[in-house]
Amino acid sequence: MKILGLIPAREGSKGIPGKNSRTLGHQPLIAYSIKDGIAAHQLNNVTVSTDGADIAKIAIAYGAEVPFIRPKELAQDHTTSLAVVLHALEFFENQGEFFDAVCLLQPTSPFRPPGFVDACIEKFVSTDADCLISVLEVPHEYNPHWTFEMDEEGAMSIATGETTLIPRRQELPMAYHRDGSVYISKVSLIKEKGVLVGGKTVGILSDPSYYANLDTPADWDKAEITYKKLNACAE
Repeated sequence: MKILGLIPAREGSKGIPGKNSRTLGHQPLIAYSIKDGIAAHQLNNVTVSTDGADIAKIAIAYGAEVPFIRPKELAQDHTTSLAVVLHALEFFENQGEFFDAVCLLQPTSPFRPPGFVDACIEKFVSTDADCLISVLEVPHEYNPHWTFEMDEEGAMSIATGETTLIPRRQELPMAYHRDGSVYISKVSLIKEKGVLVGGKTVGILSDPSYYANLDTPADWDKAEITYKKLNACAE
């Protein structure tokens, strides 16, 4: 299976200005995902999709390919990941290069255990999934069987549609949320369904000690702490 490793990194960011090229720990944020992609033995290509010349220079310096500069109209706040992926696929197909799947590595989730990307790909291939997402367990207090919806009058109903609340934590079924670290999708799913997550979806459990999702300055501060903890463990 031929898999494109794609790292989306636009120049603008309202939550954390210039975050993709900003230094986290000892290197630019984008470098973490580039290194993880290059270290993955089962990715055929690690491409950075960016609209910024400075980000492109950093990406090339760390070993990624930047065969195109993304148009500004595809680097807006409202631009979807799907649109970015379709643009990259179209570029390569126009060059005569075709892929079976795309592995999306978001710079905003910079920390991944060694070998994690390859483990994701192996599960994706072995299960013949249409897509794979990395996930973390939902804390029991936020489990969907313990969360409620409220109507305009304030009447509450269990979000899962059940009429009786599960009384004990031990009886709750496990629930998971996307952690943003790895997405893998078949090109056929992307093109035929117009989605990155759909069809036969499988999950792979991430290590919570590596979790980071950078949208706000507070998230960045947490990531700095996580970086120090991870590097203290590595020493």
